[in-house]
Order: sequence, then structure tokens, then C-alpha cells
Amino acid sequence: MSKPIQVGITGGIGVGKTLITHLFSLLGVPIYYADTRAKELMNSVLVKPIIDTFGEEAFINGTLNRDYLASRVFINKSEINKLNAIVHPAVAIDFNNWVSTQVKSTYIIKEAALLVETGSYKLLDKLILVVSPEELRINRIKKRDPFRSETEIKGIISKQTSDIEKSKFADFIIINNEEELLIPQVIKINHLINSM
Repeated sequence: MSKPIQVGITGGIGVGKTLITHLFSLLGVPIYYADTRAKELMNSVLVKPIIDTFGEEAFINGTLNRDYLASRVFINKSEINKLNAIVHPAVAIDFNNWVSTQVKSTYIIKEAALLVETGSYKLLDKLILVVSPEELRINRIKKRDPFRSETEIKGIISKQTSDIEKSKFADFIIINNEEELLIPQVIKINHLINSM
């Protein structure tokens, strides 16, 4: 049995990746949410390596202490590299195991924020980039995360790879600007991938 085509969906914070992946799932496409699985793995099989690297404070009552970990890794590049060295290989193994269970599908989608930044898009067959105007992204994030200030949101966006840079690696681009219709864009890409 041949493996399904592996397609990535990526884009910066607030572009609407979750909505787009939901539209693909309505077409019957299996979705692997890499960031969600990473959090689940960090609270299960990765507890020991995280404690060994970052100390007992990395967990509170058996649950990942995200504030503590964030305070360690976001100010120090070598610390974030240590965390990535624990999490990324585990997610890659988990993803490959999941793909092997999806043999009935023509293609699957891996949704992750950092596919370009980590270089993991190179392991996929195709890449879909979701783009949105910055002002719209800021407004969406404010609604979704009311605890974040506009300055903080702009800081997060400025640290992420730009759409122009990411578009160099994308096979398909979905424009989510609340003017272009999303469903025809998704259906067109679904058709193109299914006919590969």
C-alpha cells in the first residue's frame, strides 16, 4: 500500500491555519496538529528528558510549567535549541507513526507553525502557506488571546519568518483576508493534490 501524499500547512500567528485545516478536514483529509501533539508529548513521554534538561521546576503536579519553561527558553537561544532537540525528534516519530495509519487517504495534512523555520517542510511533499494582512492578524489574536497586548502581538509577529520569505518554499498560498472566499481556494488545492 502506498503512503499518502504528505502536505504541510503553515503560516504565522493569527493567519487562520486552524480554520483552513478544518475546511480540509470537512473534505475528509486527515489532519495532524503538530503543535498540539508536541504539547501532549511534553506532558507524557518527554517528561523525563525535559526534567533532566530544565530541572524539576519544569513541571507542577505532573503538568508542564509552561511559564517557567518559556522564561528559560525565550531569552536564551541555546536553551530553546535544547528544548527543540527534545521535542522535534519526538514529534517527527509520532507523525511518521500516525502517517502509517492513514493508508486509505490520498493525502494527509500536517499543520504546524514552524515548518519553514525548522526545515521540516523538506520532509513533506507539498507546502500550503496561509497568509493574512498584519492588521487583521493582530485583531484576530486580540480576540483569541485577550491577555496579550498589541505590543506583545507585534513582537511575536516580528520574530516570525515573513510571508514573503515563507512563500519561496510554498507550493500553494491561501489568502485569508476576509475578502477572498476561502472554500473555493481550499477546493481548488484539494483537487490539484488529489489529481497528482
